[in-house]
Amino acid sequence: MRIYEGSPREDFEEVFRSIGAFIDQRGMKEVLLAEAPDGFIVQGLVATLSNSTSEFQGSLVKETLTFLDDDIARFMEEAISRRGQGEPAPDAGEASYYETAFRVLGRYMDEQRPRDVFFFEQEGSFVLRLLPTGSGGNRHILAEFTSEDIADMIARAPTLRYPPAKSGATSAAGR
Repeated sequence: MRIYEGSPREDFEEVFRSIGAFIDQRGMKEVLLAEAPDGFIVQGLVATLSNSTSEFQGSLVKETLTFLDDDIARFMEEAISRRGQGEPAPDAGEASYYETAFRVLGRYMDEQRPRDVFFFEQEGSFVLRLLPTGSGGNRHILAEFTSEDIADMIARAPTLRYPPAKSGATSAAGR
């Protein structure tokens, strides 16, 4: 991610959490996400309603969104601001699915330290293709997470959060 290069840690966790929240708002399902040089491309299915002959009918359409680095930075600032204004952080039972699922996948990716990411979701399971950094060469690795794996990762997430800052202040990540 270009806007995060040189940071002490590549924060896929916070980036994907923000993108996931946006996807939840759109009602998108069966998501595909690909990293681009200037942001991310997201595709998914969105339900649409049409009023034909006085009956409402719905259909699924594929929608493609491009999130540039500036868009993602804005999403992250809005989320941190929302949490910083005393709004309680949602726990796994209250938060929207993609926000929490993308957050735990982002944390996994932060641990892997990839240069490039691509993943897709089908029926709650995710397949990730990562291009790791370091001396391992230029070979993509694949990781698969079932819907049960995601649920377990979400349940464990609160125990993995960074320690709170001293004097009761929230940490820099807004957690």
